[in-house]
Amino acid sequence: MVKLGGYILRWLTSPRRIGLENIPTSGAAVLAGNHFNAADPLLVAACTHRYVGTLAKQELFDGWYGFIFRAIGSIPVDFGRKRNSDALHAAVAVLQGGHMVNVSPEAGRNFTAELLLPFKGGAVAMAGRANCPIIPYAIVGDYRFRSKTLQIRFGPPLDISGLSFDAAQTLLRDTITKMLIADHYVPVALRKRR
Repeated sequence: MVKLGGYILRWLTSPRRIGLENIPTSGAAVLAGNHFNAADPLLVAACTHRYVGTLAKQELFDGWYGFIFRAIGSIPVDFGRKRNSDALHAAVAVLQGGHMVNVSPEAGRNFTAELLLPFKGGAVAMAGRANCPIIPYAIVGDYRFRSKTLQIRFGPPLDISGLSFDAAQTLLRDTITKMLIADHYVPVALRKRR
């Protein structure tokens, strides 16, 4: 279902996809990037032919459409808790099964004028526990019909195995920041003012 939704989204918005060669064809990897639109996870999943487990806020599982999120293998995250050990264990299990997990280190959509929200530690913790790389990505542009601006760029894998948690977190944030700046990202709150 995620794949179908992703392909429909790709047809509707015609995003430019850059760096697809950086997504591994097998083995575990954490996909981590910015998040400003509800369709971001679909776009990420549509860029690979592999299974991608996506972390999603708990509230999405509670509504009448919650069965969809459960059916596609999304992993619920309770934003109200300081630590989400259940979500972390579930994500690591997906990674240990040789699959990929998509997570937004911002832990929610960014509606502000800031380039990125403060990062949570989930992506680094998952990659560290599963001993796998992090594939950073940056999404820029607008989700419009046959968009001329929508683009997703995947960067080279980040090996965090020899880094402290803080150093790995800084590397991930700095990498995504540089990708967004290079692609001229405009924060959501500033787009209407242009």
